[in-house]
Amino acid sequence: MSQHTIEHSLSKVPEVTLVYWVLKIAATTLGETAGDAVSMSMHLGYLAATAIFAAVFMGAVVAQIRAQRFHPVLYWTTIIATTTLGTTLADFADRSLGIGYAGGALLLTALLCASLVSWQRSMGSIAIDTVHTPKAELFYWVTIMGSQTLGTALGDWTADSAGLGYEGGAVVFGALLVLVVAAYAWTRLSHTALFWAAFVLTRPLGAVVGDFLDKPVSAGGLALDRFAASATILLFITACIVIFKQKAARRAH
Repeated sequence: MSQHTIEHSLSKVPEVTLVYWVLKIAATTLGETAGDAVSMSMHLGYLAATAIFAAVFMGAVVAQIRAQRFHPVLYWTTIIATTTLGTTLADFADRSLGIGYAGGALLLTALLCASLVSWQRSMGSIAIDTVHTPKAELFYWVTIMGSQTLGTALGDWTADSAGLGYEGGAVVFGALLVLVVAAYAWTRLSHTALFWAAFVLTRPLGAVVGDFLDKPVSAGGLALDRFAASATILLFITACIVIFKQKAARRAH
């Protein structure tokens, strides 16, 4: 089989492995600390920070869609862009617009479900191994953007409104992820549905971990410098990308 044929049979997203999930959780944690760094530490506010990250996200998505094959750095740059934008967008909706955590979470859940249903009806599948056309990629990134924003709202809702704190929130979402893994291994539930469930749940897990790192001690956090924490997490992500060579997922046929 020629190199051209091999590349043509590959998707533009990575294989779902343990490394993938480690990077996903790290990226969502970075999204929380970096989003807070720009909106809070730089005193730009949620709206201005959202505009900045929206521009970065749009640029990354355009580059990702135009790419001819899977590029790990580009892919994870786009993922990080969704997590930072999701952080400031959810905070803007929940706090600045006064919707509240519960209202924001319900609204974002509805939007995420609408995205998945539209994708399924338009393309016939929401499995990630079908993501190899511009239209499918557009649905993919819109869905991811919705899941990242929803995850932020869920994390804040659990930690603050539900009174579980950051550690309690991490335990709850960690336990839910364990249940998803168990369902994947020992039940016949749709692997595609379980993938998206895990994808959504890793976001609030990363959000509460990020808040635990940078929020004041009086609020239950460690009060670490947001810029230093973000730089450290970014260094970890970069090291994982360099050390663990990720492969593109095989296309569905």
